[in-house]
Amino acid sequence: MAHDAPQGPSGPTKLVVRNIGLLLSGAMEKPILDADTIVAENGKITAIGRAKDVDQEGATTIVDANGTTVTPGLIDSHVHPVAGDWTPRQNQIGWIDSFLHGGVTTMISAGEVHMPGRPRDVVGLKAMAIFAQRAFWTLRPGGVKVHAGAPVIETEMVEDDFKELAAAGVKLLGEVGLGGVKDGPTARKMVGWARKYGIQSTIHTGGPSIPGSGLIDADVVLEADTDVVGHINGGHTALPDGQIRCICEGCKRGLELVHNGNERSALYTLRIAKEMNDLSRVILGTDAPAGSGVQPLGILRMVSLLSSLGEVPAETAFCFATGNTARMRALDCGLIEVGRSADFVIMDKAQHSAGKNILDSIQLGDLPGIGMTIIDGIVRTQRSRNTPPAGKVPTIILGH
Repeated sequence: MAHDAPQGPSGPTKLVVRNIGLLLSGAMEKPILDADTIVAENGKITAIGRAKDVDQEGATTIVDANGTTVTPGLIDSHVHPVAGDWTPRQNQIGWIDSFLHGGVTTMISAGEVHMPGRPRDVVGLKAMAIFAQRAFWTLRPGGVKVHAGAPVIETEMVEDDFKELAAAGVKLLGEVGLGGVKDGPTARKMVGWARKYGIQSTIHTGGPSIPGSGLIDADVVLEADTDVVGHINGGHTALPDGQIRCICEGCKRGLELVHNGNERSALYTLRIAKEMNDLSRVILGTDAPAGSGVQPLGILRMVSLLSSLGEVPAETAFCFATGNTARMRALDCGLIEVGRSADFVIMDKAQHSAGKNILDSIQLGDLPGIGMTIIDGIVRTQRSRNTPPAGKVPTIILGH
C-alpha cells in the first residue's frame, strides 16, 4: 500500500531535522527514541541518532526543531473521500488539507460512500473503486497520501470480481455493512475472497450511521472476521458493552476507535485492550466526513482523550495513531525507522497549557500545537492554522 516517494523539484533531496527535544517512534515496544537528529534522503529515513554521529553533508533542507517534539505523521485509519479535496457530505472544499494542519499525513478510505449517485451494480461499483484508487494515487491533496478505492460489497459479487479488483490495484474493501451485505455468512465468504487476493477488509460496527447502512452486531462482526473492526465505538451509535467485550475477546483483529463515535465506548474498549495486554490492536480514525462534519483535529483529539481519560501514557497514545496503524495496514510510514517514509509532525505543548511538557499536557487533556508537517521529506506546512499555537516552533535554516 506504499506510495512511491517523489524526488524534489530539482532532483534528489536530503532533509536533516536536528535539535529535536523529544523523538516519538510510533512503536509500542519503544515509544521514545534517544536521538536528536533525523536524516532523510529522497523521501526515506536514512539515519536516526545524535547530531555528531550522523552524516549531514549535502543537505538540501535543514530544519531546526528548536527543542520541540517530532512524531511520525499521523494516520487516519477511517475516512470517506470522494473526489479530490471535496466532500459532498458537507459540501466542503479543502477538508483533506485541513486534516494536514491537524498532523494527518496518511488517510485510509473505508469506502467512497458519499459519491452522489453511487453505483450499486457490480460493474459500476468496481469501476468506481478503480477510479478512486487511480485518482488518489495520482493526486495528493495538500501532500496527504490518501489510500482510496474501497468498494462497498454487494450480494451479487463473485470471487472473480475480487480477483479483478486486486489485479487493477485495489487493496481495500469499503466497510462491510454499508452495502447489501449485512449478514455474517455472506460477509465471511466475501472477506475470504478479498483476503485471498490481498485486499484488506473493514466492517461497520454498531447502528446505522448513514441511510442504507444497518445494525452490525457482535455476531456478524465475529463471523465476518474482517482485518479491522471498524469504529468499534460506533459511528455514532455503539453496541452494548457486553457485545464490545465479546468482539475484543473473540478475535485478534484491529480495534478501530473513531472520533465520530461514542466516546464512552471508546474508553471502554481501551480499558478491555489494556486488561488483555493488547494495546497493539488499537488504531484511530475519524470517520470523516460525516454527519457530524469534518474534524481536522480529530486524530489529535482522540490521542488526547485516550491518554487523559483512558490513563494511557501520551507517547503510547501516539502509537495508536501511527505505528499500530502502519503495521496493521502494511504501510511504509507511521514509524521513525530507517527505510520508512520521512513523514513527520513537529509539535510542542500549546501556549499556556498547564502541562509541564508536551506529554504531560496531553495527559491533562490538552491538544499540542503543530509547528510543521513533513511528507516524504518535503515540508508541507509550517505553523498549523487549526491547532492552538505551539510554545516553540521549528525553523527552516536551509531550503524552503
